[in-house]
Amino acid sequence: HTACSPVLQAARGYAKAVTKKKKDTSSHLDDLPPTMLKKDYAKLPIMNSVDDVVKRVLSLEMASQKEKMKVKTQQLVEKVRRSPNDNGSFEVQGKLKKERVLIRTLEEHLQKHPKDKKNRRFLLMDLDRRRKMLGYLRRVNYSTFENTCKELDIQYSPPQPYTRRVTKRWLVKKALCIKVFQEKQKLKAAERLKQRREWQARARAAREQQE
Repeated sequence: HTACSPVLQAARGYAKAVTKKKKDTSSHLDDLPPTMLKKDYAKLPIMNSVDDVVKRVLSLEMASQKEKMKVKTQQLVEKVRRSPNDNGSFEVQGKLKKERVLIRTLEEHLQKHPKDKKNRRFLLMDLDRRRKMLGYLRRVNYSTFENTCKELDIQYSPPQPYTRRVTKRWLVKKALCIKVFQEKQKLKAAERLKQRREWQARARAAREQQE
């Protein structure tokens, strides 16, 4: 049978799909030392007297990505803090530091999985949210805005002005909307005039009764 010929079998063996090796991308969480304790256990005084095995279990070596992101966020807070007791400034209380960590994590995830449309949508939403917060900080305190962008390694790009292409259909629609608005304003003016005359008539009748 021709389907079982050795030539076809050899051709099928050579026609296998080539699997591409995924490149190992560096993560922004790689600079965290593995011996560092998790955020929930770092400030406990009892950690100075526990066993080395317990410290290893509670360190970042055994931590998940979520716990590493908490430690990274705390490091970013220390960078943008204005003073050691600063807990109320916008850059400390705001979500800029958290957005920065989330955006970097999503960017690394999309480098490995470029077809993940759901996380790409989340990335665009986070970028838009961070741009709005940076725009507010830029209007309120420009020096703090520059320092925050420098410390968090953020490049701010202001939003582009919205422009609409002027077409004949859009001009006709705009003219119709303006005409409808003007007619509605005339009806409201006539209704207000009618109510004013009624109030004046009632006030006049009340004065006549008092006299």
